[in-house]
Amino acid sequence: MNVEDAKLRRMAPLKTPTDLTVNATQDISGALTILLADMFALYVKTKNFHWHVSGPHFRDYHLLLDEQGDQIFATTDAIAERVRKIGGTTLRSIGQIGRMQRILDNDADFVTPLDMLAELRDDNKQFTAYLRETHALCDEHNDVATASLLEVWIDEAERRTWFLFESTR
Repeated sequence: MNVEDAKLRRMAPLKTPTDLTVNATQDISGALTILLADMFALYVKTKNFHWHVSGPHFRDYHLLLDEQGDQIFATTDAIAERVRKIGGTTLRSIGQIGRMQRILDNDADFVTPLDMLAELRDDNKQFTAYLRETHALCDEHNDVATASLLEVWIDEAERRTWFLFESTR
């Protein structure tokens, strides 16, 4: 394959078979890609706090954050694959994640364990709201498959929020 053929191939439309409209594919894949950026940001923050938590409840918090990080990371592939299934494209780089994420990073040298949990609780709660917004978009376009996945992810985010809330009481 020569260079020109390679360029043309890269520019070719995906033409993934779907009965969703072009607008639905663009809207939903765009919303899911932003969710994916948020999910990666939430994953990195959760692992950051997992690695840096300290204090008398170290073991419990360390294990809780490890479990939550694993769940968050597992969802990233499902989100990206859903985008591809409906004919969209998704994240390509860490830089793109940084440009798209709405979940803020925490680069502080020290965060108390309770502040870590409270921040992640609020982030997961906000992420749940983003999931619900995307669900409404899927409803508008009659994309029941994506909406069904979002319902599972909403439940998981609510569970993470609940555990983080109860751990700070």
